[in-house]
Amino acid sequence: MKIVVTAQGNELSSEVDLRFGRAGNLIVIDTETGDFQVHSNTTNLNAAQGAGIQTGRNVAELDVEAVITGNVGPNAFKTLSAAGVKIFLSEKQTVAEAVDSFKVGKLKEVDQANVEGHWV
Repeated sequence: MKIVVTAQGNELSSEVDLRFGRAGNLIVIDTETGDFQVHSNTTNLNAAQGAGIQTGRNVAELDVEAVITGNVGPNAFKTLSAAGVKIFLSEKQTVAEAVDSFKVGKLKEVDQANVEGHWV
């Protein structure tokens, strides 16, 4: 299964970025092989508005089944849901730890946004 984890850095040892739309990087991971690719999200990190929607579109284009992040606002939630991408929430931990938690079913799948739009 291919998933995306929002990350502060570009390694599996990087912390999960708890902000979806303004995450520093999107790490695409194949949960079966462990292979990963890093996609910079710097454009949306500094966006004046619409970061959640645009990051959601970028994630959908990566052809993944799920995303792991700390928080997701209403616009990002709608964008991801429309693309059929499941959303799982992670607390502060490394990307590798979040993937391990995902694999054993410890992460909560959400069915709505867990923060208001434009939070920091």
